Amino acid sequence: MDQDPRSSVSGKPAAAIEHRAYARIGFLGNPSDVYFGRTISFTIANFWASVKLEPSDHLLIKPHPFHDLVQFHSIHHLVSRLQSEGYYGGVRLLMAICKVFRNYCKENGIVIHEGNFSLSYDTNIPRQTGLSGSSAIVCAALSCLLDFYNVRHLIKVEVRPNLVLNAEKELGIVAGLQDRVAQVYGGLVHMDFSKDHMENLGHGIYTPMDTSLLPPLHLIYAENPSDSGKVHSTVRQRWLNGDELIISSMVEVANIAEEGRTALLGKDYSKLFELMNRNFDLRRRMFGDECLGEVNIEMVEVARRVGAASKFTGSGGAVVVFCPEGPSQVKLLENECKKSGFILQPVKISPPCLNDVDRQTLS
Repeated sequence: MDQDPRSSVSGKPAAAIEHRAYARIGFLGNPSDVYFGRTISFTIANFWASVKLEPSDHLLIKPHPFHDLVQFHSIHHLVSRLQSEGYYGGVRLLMAICKVFRNYCKENGIVIHEGNFSLSYDTNIPRQTGLSGSSAIVCAALSCLLDFYNVRHLIKVEVRPNLVLNAEKELGIVAGLQDRVAQVYGGLVHMDFSKDHMENLGHGIYTPMDTSLLPPLHLIYAENPSDSGKVHSTVRQRWLNGDELIISSMVEVANIAEEGRTALLGKDYSKLFELMNRNFDLRRRMFGDECLGEVNIEMVEVARRVGAASKFTGSGGAVVVFCPEGPSQVKLLENECKKSGFILQPVKISPPCLNDVDRQTLS
């Protein structure tokens, strides 16, 4: 929702502003985005986070009644809750983007008014599914701040993913730009994070693509992806150390995004099938099974057992699947997912979310 109501006297918003950011699927090329690579990602309408900003006398960050729970039935309830949901909700994310946004404006000579507001959020993005739930909250909040302070035209679209990422870095969240680019732009986006672009521009080259180029896709995720992320990956350090296997594999992963763009533009879905599987196989070779997690690998294998292509949507927790044989193959996959206790649903692609003001800021 793109609301920007303003009073005629002050130029400040006189009513609530609400924005939504969608979950994203890293389709091809991930995780090369943090290794000067290339990726293709898209946002999905299945899940989203929304943030509401309301003008107020004091600046207030409202805790979510479920995700920021601080009252429990007992100590057993508290411990159980921490084990399933972790220590942190969305309040810290909202606070972090407020800090990063204000500092960016100050450093770049962007004057913002002194009005106050309250921020609240909601989300239905499943936790720990690699669908970028945290960055969706931050992205939606940034959109609200852009409109509240009427600076959307002053902050380039290409820069906004950096602001979202910087807010998460404030909190020690380790991630790359890919997710944030997809959520800022919306829809299907090709991204080139080549070293020259990153060093000279401070961001990559982001190219929106027609979402109708995508074939029908499905999403598999586990209700409790408990074993994902428990083993620390050494891939980053090996890449920095010049490990030949990691460097060559990451180049190959980035090339998959380029081949994928060509395949999408030509609707060569047999090639797309091959590239999706190859993308996961390269990730598995680099990171190893212990790091990827048994449940995550099983989600990929469930799809492959029925002849579908599959790969992680992010770093684990969910899998994107392509069933080239259509409904009969999807039915087989549905049965296999039920046996394994996984959730399967068709992917609903969300449309691009840039408005006319945003497009005017594009380089």
